[in-house]
Amino acid sequence: MTFVVGENCIRCKHTDCVEVCPVDCFYEGPNFLVIHPDECIDCALCEPECPVDAIYAEDELPEAQHEFLKLNAELAEKWTNITEKKAAMPGAEEWTDKLNKRQYLEM
Repeated sequence: MTFVVGENCIRCKHTDCVEVCPVDCFYEGPNFLVIHPDECIDCALCEPECPVDAIYAEDELPEAQHEFLKLNAELAEKWTNITEKKAAMPGAEEWTDKLNKRQYLEM
């Protein structure tokens, strides 16, 4: 099993999760983070660190966000590994808990 970054990370990109990951399995895109499913060791340390509740255990991923399992895997192969905490995106607070953000995902 793996953990999955879901829709609520889009345009927020807090990196508190990155800081606690013991295997450095996070990858960074322009306005979103992903978890590499082959590198994730299912330690669950990242999930409670996300201030916008965007990280899910694979078996707890909401039905409406199942495409994010595939997106995490695909984008982790293209994006750059991130291992240190950075500031959230400007305006992240106003994007927290907005619905239907998938259209804003920059790949």
